[in-house]
Amino acid sequence: MFEATALNRRNQTTQRLFRLALGGMTAILVLPVILIMGTLLWKGAPVISFEFLFTGPTQGMTAGGIFPALLGTILLVLVALLASVPLGVAAAIYLSEYAPDNGFTRAINLAIINLAGVPSIVHALFGVGAFVIFFRFGTSILAASLTLAIMALPVVIVATRESLQAVPEAFREACWNMGATRWQTIRRVVLPNAITGILTGVILEVSRNAGETAPIMFTGAAFFLPLLPQSVFDQTMALSLHLFVVSTQVPDMPENLPYGVALVLISIVLLMNSLSIALRMYLRGKKKW
Repeated sequence: MFEATALNRRNQTTQRLFRLALGGMTAILVLPVILIMGTLLWKGAPVISFEFLFTGPTQGMTAGGIFPALLGTILLVLVALLASVPLGVAAAIYLSEYAPDNGFTRAINLAIINLAGVPSIVHALFGVGAFVIFFRFGTSILAASLTLAIMALPVVIVATRESLQAVPEAFREACWNMGATRWQTIRRVVLPNAITGILTGVILEVSRNAGETAPIMFTGAAFFLPLLPQSVFDQTMALSLHLFVVSTQVPDMPENLPYGVALVLISIVLLMNSLSIALRMYLRGKKKW
């Protein structure tokens, strides 16, 4: 049997200390999430019911459900997806597959990265000036969704570009040697092999858009509406704004109702993130490279 030397014992002690430190940091990160989810489940779960999810607010929003806000959130996210995904994917394909590697292209890439760091309130003011006033969409689902789409573009572009660049160059060269055009190579080979990262970026965009408040507060979301929206040019309620309203603006609000709204909202976000992880694992398992 080998006998541990002083150096071995010192290394083992160092490893245990690092393991404890890293475990403590992980616990510091995870514990708040557990406390938040536990509080929401404890106080919000008793409120969740079929009536809560599929009826509108009543009695000055101190009773009833959240269906108008839930439907409004879905509409805002869907319209934002329709606006941002085609444009973001097309921009990423151009930057990754067609644009030359020069100073102008690098400046565009830097601008996209910086756009991702712009505060949401700045996007909200841009949405008011561009979509509400200049294009005369008014405070509507369309104006709010386009504002969300502008916010989501950097996520879609970066996720798509990174996925495209992760496809081995040998795949492209093999297609070109067989006589395929650049677009045929992108459509038949590159995009199918990059779909994992693209879909992940899109799903993360959905989860982010569902929780945004400032951009929609100024461009299309309403405090309360008695009727459901009939077109994209109408205003709508939204879960994130509704949570703010019932938590801070409505007197005599039952204690558990805001927790129920928050539980539904965070459940949507967690569901989208979980779907993103599951989809990535499934599609990655089907890859042959």
